[in-house]
Amino acid sequence: MGTDNNGFKSIEVQEWRDSIRDVIKISGEEQARKIIEEVDAVALQHGIEKHFPLNTPYINTIPPEDEHPFPGSREIERRIKSIIRWNAMAMVVNQNNPGSPKGIGGHISTFASAATLYEIGQNHFWRGATDDHPGDLIYFQGHASPGPYSRAYLEGRLSAEKLRNFRRELQPGGGLSSYPHPWLMPDFWQFPTVSMGLGPICAIYQARFTRYLENRGLKEASDQKVWAFLGDGECDEPESLAPISLPGRENLDNLIFVINCNLQRLDGPVRGNGKIVQELEARFRANNWNVIKVLWGANWDDLFARDTSGKLVQALNDTVDGQFQKFSVSDGAYIREDFFSRDPDLLKLVEGMSDEEIVKLRRGGHDPEKVYNAYLQATTQANGKPTVILAQTIKGYGLGEVGEGKNIAHNQKAMNETELKEFRTRFGIPISDDDIDHNAPFYRPDEDSVEVKYLLERRKALGGFLPARRSRGPDFVMPDDKAFHIADEGTGDKEASTTFVLAQMLSRLLKDKNIGKLIVPIIPDEARTFGMESLFAQCGIYSSMGQLYTPVDKENVMYYKEAKDGQLLQEGINEAGAMAEFIAAGSAYSSHNLNMIPFYVFYSMFGFQRTGDLMWLAGDQRVKGFVCGGTAGRTSLNGEGLQHEDGHSHVIALSVPNCVAYDPAFGYELGVILKEGMRRMYLENEDVYYYITLMNDDYIQPPKPEGDHIDAGILKGCYKFRTSPIEGEVHTNILGSGAILNCALKAQEILAEKYGVSTDVYSVTSYKCLQEDCNDCTRWNMMHPAEEPRKSYIETLFDGGPDHFVATSDYMKILPEGLSNWLPGTLTSLGTNGYGRSDSRPALRDFFEVDARYVVFATLTGLAKKGRVDRDVLIQAMTDLEIDPEKPNPMYC
Repeated sequence: MGTDNNGFKSIEVQEWRDSIRDVIKISGEEQARKIIEEVDAVALQHGIEKHFPLNTPYINTIPPEDEHPFPGSREIERRIKSIIRWNAMAMVVNQNNPGSPKGIGGHISTFASAATLYEIGQNHFWRGATDDHPGDLIYFQGHASPGPYSRAYLEGRLSAEKLRNFRRELQPGGGLSSYPHPWLMPDFWQFPTVSMGLGPICAIYQARFTRYLENRGLKEASDQKVWAFLGDGECDEPESLAPISLPGRENLDNLIFVINCNLQRLDGPVRGNGKIVQELEARFRANNWNVIKVLWGANWDDLFARDTSGKLVQALNDTVDGQFQKFSVSDGAYIREDFFSRDPDLLKLVEGMSDEEIVKLRRGGHDPEKVYNAYLQATTQANGKPTVILAQTIKGYGLGEVGEGKNIAHNQKAMNETELKEFRTRFGIPISDDDIDHNAPFYRPDEDSVEVKYLLERRKALGGFLPARRSRGPDFVMPDDKAFHIADEGTGDKEASTTFVLAQMLSRLLKDKNIGKLIVPIIPDEARTFGMESLFAQCGIYSSMGQLYTPVDKENVMYYKEAKDGQLLQEGINEAGAMAEFIAAGSAYSSHNLNMIPFYVFYSMFGFQRTGDLMWLAGDQRVKGFVCGGTAGRTSLNGEGLQHEDGHSHVIALSVPNCVAYDPAFGYELGVILKEGMRRMYLENEDVYYYITLMNDDYIQPPKPEGDHIDAGILKGCYKFRTSPIEGEVHTNILGSGAILNCALKAQEILAEKYGVSTDVYSVTSYKCLQEDCNDCTRWNMMHPAEEPRKSYIETLFDGGPDHFVATSDYMKILPEGLSNWLPGTLTSLGTNGYGRSDSRPALRDFFEVDARYVVFATLTGLAKKGRVDRDVLIQAMTDLEIDPEKPNPMYC
């Protein structure tokens, strides 16, 4: 009696298979399930534990008998898809063939493999926003951008000139951005996705935020879906799969992932010696997702039906991805020999097929009917779960010898005349040989052609074109001014931190009748650290399930309160997820037509440093809101040490063009900044977001100084906070910011009392704003040589004053040094270059040389260089101030 590969008697195994098939056929699936459960019970009684695999066989999830008929015209849709393929290819090739500028680049292969996946969505599933439906939200895969551009050309939304200028945006008439960038194409792209891994995490939190809006009654519940397209290689990015447990546990059945499994990453196979589809299936199934595998086209169905021995399925299970990639570039004879000749039964399955027919055994992601049924099941049978569709394709599908299935496919950008003609012929594009040289002409059928009419009718029936972006939200009413002025009187003899002041302002804003419900507090498991736990009871922590338990601190006023309509998003120890939530909330004006106002409060060290890529994406996506770096500063956060102490977030913030960054020292400054930020972002619809650092350093909050110039100075980035208490012969300026401004004020007193130096102290609230103004002014003067030169704000502010400056902050020295070209005099910069340490604040400020003693000594040193202070005074000051000249440099020690 024969045995199978595992030693089981093959006849017995076959009898069990046949029995199950017969039960299903005669008595139905439910009866078969009961029998299997009974058999499992008997096995357990005899000590045989059941294995619960996370993988299903390497075949399609949806069997042919469960498929629904294709509702459209296969032939017309094939022609439309072929034209889109051609134009997408032409966009890239025309920028990279001889005679084109070097270095333009582009990608052909990603869309070539995913064309069917996109076209089925466009023709049958994706709804545009209308008065009756909010529209689906589609995260297009970044490298596939030529596809949506090509379709928009057929739709009449983009001109041939725009396509010719793909990746050449500075040409006359404009061009098209390389990837999805709302900053560059604000009426077209909704979501930046090409920084791989960020599209998936943003889509997950977009789906969650949609449910948040619905559960809070801010958005009517609907069947709106969030679709995210990504590649199998992209799934190695931590941001791609790390958050997939959230949709599973929160039952986000409004989320659909479509993973284009072409088995290749940029340089070679994703899993040459393994199976990426099976790996992904296990990951998603373990996290409570529906998994739909679309691996094989319809011309495999007959082979599976005749595979009564199960050997075909077993052979597919056993074949690794590297070999499947080899099959995609091989002829039928090789596939017959290498795959089907493994077993006589396999070989018999294809004995009536020619080598050409074997080559044409299609992969599921290229079969419209298979993809259609996967999408249909994902949108109608989600059963309360998110869905992932694993669609197997061939990278560079259609490129032929030039790149189909080859390791070079991702970087393939050019095609010669022969290759272009072969591509043209394969997809039936009506372009003559005479019209093809090294360039590929674009093709668009007439307006009254069957293809164009069909394409436009389908999008009209589905609500409009996609991608498309709403550029502004509804009208906005500013909140009551009182919330912004609660710190104007100061704290008297009581100490408070700027974090505490923010909590007070936020609490007041949450009660505002105009905007209170629009505020979205976001805190990644640090509310108690920031002293903001009062928000738990005030507005509740959002939970899709409410609170199914009695919290241990229920008797406390500020207990841990979860609620289905909770307002606070408490993301756990998850800064990346919290930032993705901020992006969803901050772009709600575009995605949901709601002016949501996110306040994301986090450990400042774990903002721009840890999630800097998402910070950049937020700027590209034109997000609005307040990103608040709590426990900021390298010496203000004592005890936590190297990993937690931030001395560079404001330096990194310089890199995001539309991020407005402030480092306020006092509560009244914070109020002015918040009010102006709300006005700019929501009343004036400016596409900026704010980064504000907050300290947990408690000190007396002074009252707001008198004068109309104070608000203007705070917003421009600098104003005089305190004039020198004496009129000495030697004058200088000290620039302080954040908590270190107090060190500057102390230094002012020492300089006056001990050294007779007259010093004015300025509060620098934003070095970024000052530098941008200076650069803008310098550029204007360079470009307008015949006109009266302009002065920057900083030049005007210090015009006619002392020509010596000392700047001290809790950040790297390079931050104030960016002003050195415009300050009318010399600048000495003190800062916190180097790694952090664990100690008290006084010890840390001594270590980094930013306390009052070093401000005094730096001031005297600078004045001595100018000959305004005697060197003997400087030497004596070193003793008076206990400055150790041999102290190790904090930058290196």
